[in-house]
Amino acid sequence: MNIQKSLDLIKEVEQKYLKSSIPNVQIGDTIRMGLLIKEGNKERIQYAEGVIISKNHASINITVTIRKIIQGVGVERVYMLHSPLIKSIQITRRSKVRKAKLYYLRKRSGKATRLKQRFD
Repeated sequence: MNIQKSLDLIKEVEQKYLKSSIPNVQIGDTIRMGLLIKEGNKERIQYAEGVIISKNHASINITVTIRKIIQGVGVERVYMLHSPLIKSIQITRRSKVRKAKLYYLRKRSGKATRLKQRFD
């Protein structure tokens, strides 16, 4: 019973930090994410755009791995969707995929990385 009270308390604390404005992002979506960057005493929003190649679900700790190509080099970064540093998420394109993890895109380059667009 003590464990159940602890779990309820954790859920109650997590509810305060859950964002309600997060769109339903899925594997294969190309998203544009606005990140809050602090430089000294200034703050600015920097946008990162890329394809979601994996997603992990864990209540408030939902993470997505975004892959993008910068100057011919593939870069992947993991973002927590409920982080207070993420100011906006826009889905620019949805793609039709048949896998839960798109790690095979790491081995491809150029036009081979294109995914078929899904309209819905």
